[in-house]
Amino acid sequence: MCRREVSLMKARLNGVEIDYEVTGTGPAVLLSHGYGSTRHMWDEQHRALGDRWRVISWDMRGHGQTESPDDPGRYSAALTVADMRALLQHVGVERAVIGGLSLGGYVSLAFALAHPAMVRALVVCDSGPGYRNAEARAAWNARAHERAAALEATGLEALARRSRETQQAVHRSAQGLAHAARGMLAQEGAQVIDGLATLRVPTLIVVGDQDQPFLAPSEYMAKKIPGARLEVIAGAGHSSNLDQPEAFNRVLRDFLQSV
Repeated sequence: MCRREVSLMKARLNGVEIDYEVTGTGPAVLLSHGYGSTRHMWDEQHRALGDRWRVISWDMRGHGQTESPDDPGRYSAALTVADMRALLQHVGVERAVIGGLSLGGYVSLAFALAHPAMVRALVVCDSGPGYRNAEARAAWNARAHERAAALEATGLEALARRSRETQQAVHRSAQGLAHAARGMLAQEGAQVIDGLATLRVPTLIVVGDQDQPFLAPSEYMAKKIPGARLEVIAGAGHSSNLDQPEAFNRVLRDFLQSV
């Protein structure tokens, strides 16, 4: 087995101290986690890909060991995209495969629309592109605000009944997660879903066959993004990379080798 080069680091980017990890050498792959999770949800992918790719994972604002600003105005999808750009620049990467799961998938799409020259390919897992319908978006946002209120009322215990990716996560601040729910998980406008057809990079859409809420959105993205590939992981729920890591890694490695 080849030796992995591992770098565990913190960097102050856009005024926030961000916790991140870099392993391996080769073309860069930036992986972003879902809401309520941390960069550790990608630990298995660091191990599986480090022989051929430089894998970068990180904790978003309010999550894990990254700083949680007190000001709720310092949490948004746009600021998350800015943090992704700053992190890539910090580690000396001009162009990368951009990927993520759930919220991480959504901000990866937003990143590709905002900074297309920095994107070699896209990997969007168990995620969706947002909503055109204002009522559907309002319902999603209401659930995000409910999660924020639960975190403020009961602390990090509010994550215990969530998905596998959040159950194993360790966070510094329940209040930071609440701010992130209102500012990053909640959505504004239809820019991402309206921009799908303009994406011009190889794209892999991955979804677990038991992830019922995200099956239709994944099929929709695969149809709207030119040339996108859809892979459904058998026996997996919302955390497809954690539920079926071997199958997930086979699909991901095959895609990365193709680009």
